[in-house]
Amino acid sequence: MMFENVQYANPDLFWLLLLLPLAVLWYFFKRKEQTASLKMSSTKGFAQTGFLPKLKPILFLLRLLALATIIVAMARPQTKDVSTRTKTTEGIDIVMAIDVSSSMLARDLKPNRLSALKKVAADFIKKRPNDRIGLVAYAGEAYTKTPITSDKSIVLSAMREITYGQLNDGTAIGMGLATSVNRLKESKAVSKIIIILTDGVNNSGFIEPQTAADLAVEYDIKTYTIGLGTNGNALSPISYNADGSYRYGMRKVEIDEELLKGIAETTGGKYFRATNNEKLEEIYDEINKLEKTEIEEFKYTRFEEKFRPWVLLAGALLLLEWLLRNTLFRSFI
Repeated sequence: MMFENVQYANPDLFWLLLLLPLAVLWYFFKRKEQTASLKMSSTKGFAQTGFLPKLKPILFLLRLLALATIIVAMARPQTKDVSTRTKTTEGIDIVMAIDVSSSMLARDLKPNRLSALKKVAADFIKKRPNDRIGLVAYAGEAYTKTPITSDKSIVLSAMREITYGQLNDGTAIGMGLATSVNRLKESKAVSKIIIILTDGVNNSGFIEPQTAADLAVEYDIKTYTIGLGTNGNALSPISYNADGSYRYGMRKVEIDEELLKGIAETTGGKYFRATNNEKLEEIYDEINKLEKTEIEEFKYTRFEEKFRPWVLLAGALLLLEWLLRNTLFRSFI
């Protein structure tokens, strides 16, 4: 379309269109003066010339339309194409350390703690398109599920695969933190972050949590800690049924909050407590806001001039007017 998504570089020139009504008035007032006339007592002896002389004003109309298109061309119609390119100026490397002990199957979060965490953590990953993210799973021991990578599809796939039973049961917070530090210690990123989540008390592993926290400080790694579980008692696995499934019962929720607060304080991070699904989502949203990646945006604007069709149209109208004036209407001018 000729007018679709079009802007004008010189829109003030449209004021010239006001000359067109003046030209029309001038034409009608001066028409008789410009046309030769002969007074006769009777025209009976002359043959009728038909309706062609009555169409003579079409010449003026063509010239008027040509003038209007020239004014539009002078206003310089153009389309604008804007493209942007973003460049990450301060990247963040993040390792998410996830507790996969049996207590993470407790049902105080819906459907259970581990499933609720995986859903919220996946949403967090999707909101960090410019960062590299890795996963560490830990229970009685720890291992790297995914090294830090910018490929979010790999991280999300690995997140879905995390389940209970892949490690010896227990809660080795120090091992989980130390393994996370090991993933980040060679990183050249401006900012390095660990998010470690647990629902229990450190009771396994051969690395003390405070030792792992000191390692994090040495490598300038900030650690956010999250305690997961309701206050009081929660429906948790307490034994096995004959078919191998879990038998659930009420169990007191025990989280070493002092330890988690100490790790966060030592490394310059922050401690959070998630007692339900909504609170867990809020915590990850807050961390997402606290750790912002600096992005530089470059904007490119390309203008494409659209005045040429108007110039060609004006030329075509003037040519048509000239041809009609010197052919069809030649005898009446």
